[in-house]
Amino acid sequence: MLQHILMHTSRPLLAALVLLGAGAAQAADIRVVSSGGFAQAYKNLAPAYERASGDHLVSEWGPSMGATKNAIPARLARGEPIDVVIMVGDALDKLMQEGRLVAGSKVVLANSPIACAVRRGTAKPDISTTEGLRKAFLQANKVAYSDSASGEYIEKKLMKTLQISEQMQGKAAKIPATPVGEIIAHGQADFGCQQRSELLPVEGIDIVGLLPAEVQLITEFSAALVSDARQPEAGRALLRFLSSPANAGAIEATGLQPASAPAPQSKPVPH
Repeated sequence: MLQHILMHTSRPLLAALVLLGAGAAQAADIRVVSSGGFAQAYKNLAPAYERASGDHLVSEWGPSMGATKNAIPARLARGEPIDVVIMVGDALDKLMQEGRLVAGSKVVLANSPIACAVRRGTAKPDISTTEGLRKAFLQANKVAYSDSASGEYIEKKLMKTLQISEQMQGKAAKIPATPVGEIIAHGQADFGCQQRSELLPVEGIDIVGLLPAEVQLITEFSAALVSDARQPEAGRALLRFLSSPANAGAIEATGLQPASAPAPQSKPVPH
């Protein structure tokens, strides 16, 4: 599906790059750190940008928050050479307020819902209602969630809303660094929830559905230029490219809801 979308949108993508002035007289190495929620969309779009601009994207990955050394705030605090960050909007806003990102450079890329998954081939719980979701958590032997935005919400708010905080003690675990889907695929948990866009690329799992609307958390993913970027102009060109409506179909194919889209709106991704 994604290959079909990219093939049919390649001309608009290239046109967008020309209009946005992404071409440069001399190729630049643009250093980018993306959090997991937008990572697959970024990976899929990166080759088209590199071919059209002549620039080279040096890409790394890390959560938008948390205590791991790869977390974007920790990387910036260490002074790592980074030009562009892609991360959860609230966490990005905080870094911008601290002066670590260029004021006014933020572009909103997509919104991301939380989904839940089980190991492929196992029984799929019905989580279309809050009561069904509650039962799925309680009936699981081991539950996994991330140490980033979705996991913070699940641990601190969702479990309280479902009134299962005490029951989940000892069998629900926050997973640093490793995608929740991989933990489920390897049998280390039999149920888990994370951004849908982070679950979709993982082999060996089945996504059973989104959180019910009344307890769903939609997370904004945005990008911005780092204050001490070594390639500020090339970084701004990349931001314009990523936020172009021409890329909406490719972004949506990864399970995200693009912030900008051409008319007519692309069809929703089945889940």
